[in-house]
Amino acid sequence: MTDTNPISAEHQATILAKALPYIRRFHGKTIVIKYGGNAMTDPKLQADFASDVVLLKLVGMNPVVVHGGGPQIETALNRLGKKGEFIQGMRVTDAETMEVVEWVLAGEVQQDIVGLINQAGGKAVGLTGRDGGLIHARKLKMTDNKDPSKEYDVGQVGDIIGIDPSVVKALQDDAFIPVISPIGFGENNETYNINADVVAAKLATVLSAEKLILLTNTPGVLDKAGQLLTDLSARQIDELFADGTISGGMLPKISGALDAAKSGVNTVHIIDGRVPHALLLEILTDQAFGTMIRSF
Repeated sequence: MTDTNPISAEHQATILAKALPYIRRFHGKTIVIKYGGNAMTDPKLQADFASDVVLLKLVGMNPVVVHGGGPQIETALNRLGKKGEFIQGMRVTDAETMEVVEWVLAGEVQQDIVGLINQAGGKAVGLTGRDGGLIHARKLKMTDNKDPSKEYDVGQVGDIIGIDPSVVKALQDDAFIPVISPIGFGENNETYNINADVVAAKLATVLSAEKLILLTNTPGVLDKAGQLLTDLSARQIDELFADGTISGGMLPKISGALDAAKSGVNTVHIIDGRVPHALLLEILTDQAFGTMIRSF
């Protein structure tokens, strides 16, 4: 009988033993994971992600998943003959687009993730901001990054007023894994599309999370020469905003991450979701992986 596993039993045992200090350190801690990019669309990476989340839960951590769905929304809009429009990294969301966003995120994408986690042996539950009064929002007033007197109307895009984490905590306490769509609601029950990175960052702050991990389609934050910046302070990030190194879709991602770091989340990591088992590499090994953001 041929051994189809290239890793010896002894090597496997060594790997598990080296993970023990991290399992002990993060036992009982909340880890908020923004799930997006290729990790959401490649079937092999989807399966890796689901098994990683289940493993984290089984060894005593409390993963909370906040998902995006940009590619899936684009596909649905294209079928309707609409083209997505972005301003400063935010999707312009008119009433028709909002219907599509809600259907795609809270229906198709969320339920796919819930199904994958359950298939991997976990107990996932899907939520939107409406469930349990989770995400209260109002219409976002977006000002121009370079001219504060100039304001953009981005439609039904939401600005978070507050997060009530009661339903998330109740699910965590009962061994469930919350999977959250970034959809908020207003005082008149109107629906808002909210950037998933922003939701993940705010939720991590409210839950006093140990870690906020943002899965992306890049190795992390890159400088203008394309080199990975592994460790960034608040001051360095301000400089990267000012010189245009951080722009477009990275703006809300980095802004939210920095806010979370300043608000007590111990570590914030931006990592490459295209790497198999990126979550486990980040949490259970001592390898420097992606970009870590510090408040100081």
